Amino acid sequence: MSEVASELCRWLKRGVSPYHTVAAAEEYLKEHGFSALSLQEKFSVERGGKYYVEHGTALFAFTVGQQADFFRIAAAHTDWPCMRIKPVPEQLAGGCCKLSVEPYGGAILNTWLDRPLSPAGIAAVRTEDPMHPEIRLVSWDEPLMTVPNLAIHMNREVNKGVATKPNVDMMPLCRTVKEGWSKDGYLLGKLADKLAVRREDVLSFELYVYCAEEPQFVGFEQDFLSAPRLDNLTSVHACLTGLVRGSGKGIHVAVLYDNEEIGSNTRHGADSSTLSIVLEKIALALGMDRAAYLDACTKGFLLSCDVAHAAHPNHMEFADAAHAPVMNGGVALKRSPRYSSEAETCAVIRALCDRHDIPLQTYMNRADLPGGSTVGSMASALLAMPAADIGVPILAMHSARELMGAQDQEAICRLCEAFFDD
Repeated sequence: MSEVASELCRWLKRGVSPYHTVAAAEEYLKEHGFSALSLQEKFSVERGGKYYVEHGTALFAFTVGQQADFFRIAAAHTDWPCMRIKPVPEQLAGGCCKLSVEPYGGAILNTWLDRPLSPAGIAAVRTEDPMHPEIRLVSWDEPLMTVPNLAIHMNREVNKGVATKPNVDMMPLCRTVKEGWSKDGYLLGKLADKLAVRREDVLSFELYVYCAEEPQFVGFEQDFLSAPRLDNLTSVHACLTGLVRGSGKGIHVAVLYDNEEIGSNTRHGADSSTLSIVLEKIALALGMDRAAYLDACTKGFLLSCDVAHAAHPNHMEFADAAHAPVMNGGVALKRSPRYSSEAETCAVIRALCDRHDIPLQTYMNRADLPGGSTVGSMASALLAMPAADIGVPILAMHSARELMGAQDQEAICRLCEAFFDD
């Protein structure tokens, strides 16, 4: 298997929460000579420099070319449909302790049943300054929970399609208990032990339930990759790889947004002013005035990177006959009124792929089946910047495990590199 696909697997293993994805991105960028900047301070940048700004579950990385009068941006998102653990989650039933959770994004809930699961995220730990708690990354890195299915003997209609109720069917079991065992503060105590702090000093936490199964290459030819979190760590990996390898003249930016799966309307999401603030701070640090900054935006280009629907071999009736990308057929160029792609920007992507011999397909949804939205339309609207949407074609999108062609990651990485090169 290609080194690119193997490298993607390492990202998939590490990105067990948006916080962990950002931490992995920081480490990767530091290894390639990028320096950290603070969003709360004046930027100090120079031509030829490489920098990044960590913003919780979002990250902005950029390089400054010698021309530096236009922005070229590739954007992805760090979140994925899952479940998040509630602040006081412990409940007792049937001799077990289970945890109350809330679904996040449009998960296919029944795919999370009967799988090894684990929590990961952050904890906010008390400091002497109430306004500035210490934010600690936490992950147990082993299966600690599971959500058992109901036996078919008690659910005879299950194979005909039975609703999965989040507040009933999706509570993960984390241990067995005996009569008289106190559930109060159990998870908080485990969290404090993991962080080696007092329980009362854990002021808050944000824990995601993630599928603890590892990525696997499958098929007689090992040409499929089955893994959790393909949506959208495939694009995170591609954006950062392209930025590190690219060497063009402008200001090149890789943006990792959060909260795409719930509409992006947060300070970490694409429907916010955060990217505009970062770009303007870059422009000011380079001595641009307001007019020059606005010119750099309108002369720029945004590449919105998110997965696309591959043609499903068992359900071809859901695909558009002429615009159904297949796995291992290359990058999908996504066209729809819901996306940012236009005729002119699609021409740019096709020309880049032709020049660099990158396989390209076109995706459009069936006319009566509108697809999901992504970050491109929101970000490009806020910046008045032309944009196009691309992604790798996958099956089982929003499942606990998704499926892609193992060769397609190399294609999207090469396209992101070409985008930052030309």
